[in-house]
Amino acid sequence: MSEKPEFVIEIVPNASYVAEQSDEAEDHYVFAYRIAITNRSAATVQLISRHWIIRDMEGREQEVSGLGVIGEQPVLEPGQSFEYMSGTTLESPVGTMRGTYQMRTADGTLFDAQIPEFLLSVPRTLH
Repeated sequence: MSEKPEFVIEIVPNASYVAEQSDEAEDHYVFAYRIAITNRSAATVQLISRHWIIRDMEGREQEVSGLGVIGEQPVLEPGQSFEYMSGTTLESPVGTMRGTYQMRTADGTLFDAQIPEFLLSVPRTLH
């Protein structure tokens, strides 16, 4: 029996509050996030799709799925990185995001890379 190869994809999120696009009086909070994806595997991989779970502090949850990220399906050689920026809105000043990227190797193997949960928070909301 052959051993299944291990694919290591490092995903580093970084979120910030966008005050100028938010309207706190209307419970409309806008957050930008930058994601850095690095292929730590020996194989070339391609990001095929994304699946996000976004939750606010009231427990409201939204799921977002789709092909690629920002209209791209980047191919990452071993050691190569890809970064992009995107955004989301919440109805509360605090929330979280987490999810997966579906990846594919050159031989067609599909696997999910876990996006670690990260915090979305208006400054000075959490101590």
